[in-house]
Amino acid sequence: MSKYATFVGLDVHARSVSACALDPMTGEVSHARLGPGAGPIAEWVLRFERPVCAYESGPTGWHLARELRALGVPCVVGASARMQRPPADRGRKTDRRDAEFLARLLSTGNVCEAWVPDEECEAARDLSRALEDARDDLQRARQRLSKFLLRHGHVYDEATPGGRRRSAWTRAHARWLDGISFAEPDDAATYEYYRECVARCEEAKRGLEARVAESAGRPRWRPVVDALRCLKGIDTVTAHALAAEVGDFSRFGSAPALGAWAGLVPSEHSSGETVSRGGITKAGNAHVRRLLVEAAWHVPASSARPKAPVAGRPVPPEVARHA
Repeated sequence: MSKYATFVGLDVHARSVSACALDPMTGEVSHARLGPGAGPIAEWVLRFERPVCAYESGPTGWHLARELRALGVPCVVGASARMQRPPADRGRKTDRRDAEFLARLLSTGNVCEAWVPDEECEAARDLSRALEDARDDLQRARQRLSKFLLRHGHVYDEATPGGRRRSAWTRAHARWLDGISFAEPDDAATYEYYRECVARCEEAKRGLEARVAESAGRPRWRPVVDALRCLKGIDTVTAHALAAEVGDFSRFGSAPALGAWAGLVPSEHSSGETVSRGGITKAGNAHVRRLLVEAAWHVPASSARPKAPVAGRPVPPEVARHA
């Protein structure tokens, strides 16, 4: 940070930005209330000598950092979970104070920078998360329908010729649903609504799965997706989601570093001669953590044979050996 002379903290909200510029040599502090657009922010920031900006990661995303950089303003995004706030400031929180806190933290080099994805990476990440949302929506829709039927005494309990209970949400289950009717018009309308919700969610999920498969085959993601698919418990959808969430695996120097970023390392509360470790920290990217945990649960049920790569898409021999 030595090449910068002015450190600017931005407290970013949906409709406003509170800015604070700090000159650490003179101690001079300037405040401004700006609009959310990158143009007015850049115009104000570039008035100062050799500025650099910082704002906290959060729901406003990464677009502001990319736009400010395109306008010639250096900008970093601080990981909000790593902001070390003094206890005395917890009862005096304002936008103005938050912006000044960021500026002072930036001037001392104590902002833990978050990696800013480019637009293509963020788009692939949004697509994979949309598919995750579609799965959740489908699960909720099916739950509502099944519990509605349960309240009216309808339980799917068919068995195969071998005596095993048939799974729900199959073609046989759909035929069973088609055979259910209600005498009361209100119940019939409710049943029709719940079934339509399930059908819409299933269609949306299938459509997003096709989009994810298309995205996974693009030049940027294809080599990483093919390599990840060699691992047990990981297929195209999971591999695409991991590649999009991580963005660039080379930014992690080791597997433990990636595990720490995903919150998969043990927690610890040690002092003096006492060493106490607990469960995983769960402090990091929750999407990657869920994907890796789900993949790990599939491994014990997998066969001992190596997974074959996709036909016509070979992977490097060292990747296959490692998998």
